[in-house]
Amino acid sequence: MRIVRATAAACIAAAMAVTYVQAQQQDADRKVAGGGVTVKGWQGKEDSGNKQGLTVNDSKFAPEGKGFRLTTGPAALYWSPANTGKGDYSVKATFTEAKQTYNHPHPFGVFIGGAGLDSATPAVLYCAAYRNGNFIIRGFSGGKRFDVVAKPTPNAAVKTAASADTEVVQEVGWNVRGDKVECVVNGTAVWSGTKADVTGDGKLPSTDGIAGIRVSHNSDAMVTGFAVGK
Repeated sequence: MRIVRATAAACIAAAMAVTYVQAQQQDADRKVAGGGVTVKGWQGKEDSGNKQGLTVNDSKFAPEGKGFRLTTGPAALYWSPANTGKGDYSVKATFTEAKQTYNHPHPFGVFIGGAGLDSATPAVLYCAAYRNGNFIIRGFSGGKRFDVVAKPTPNAAVKTAASADTEVVQEVGWNVRGDKVECVVNGTAVWSGTKADVTGDGKLPSTDGIAGIRVSHNSDAMVTGFAVGK
């Protein structure tokens, strides 16, 4: 009986290992044909931790209609140096995701406090929404990730798609007013804190800086209404 049990346990472990490898392969960063950043005045930078050696040229960030079309391979930041927030300001964008293209949702959002974006050690703070009703708030400091809301967290303001084939539209933004910093999704503050919560050692140098778009890997969406204002 001990031999049978050991064999069964080994088979289960092997099956779990195969399933894990298959999941990793399925969600490996894809390479998008004809990629590159073609929106006038904008540029992009893939995450420095990309293990496949892909760049933003393996994704597409292109003008379409009154906005931009994002079709990504690696996760990345996209920005125009002209979009800078200082003092009291707000930034927002609307993301329309026609359907879920992989076996789990990927987040879309916006960032603030951007500095050193075209280097391997960027500084940003981003809020992003998932099509399953969750949001996250993370950032990079000297190129290293830091967390404010580390795990995908549910909030009633974040829309939930009825199915993987259903369109979902999320407006994601930031408000910086005095000492208050808010992540706003679909008009509701899903997180609120102070500048001390997001700046300092291992965080942002300042909430002042370039604002732009943060997107996960293997994602497809239209981006409209991107704006930085008072």
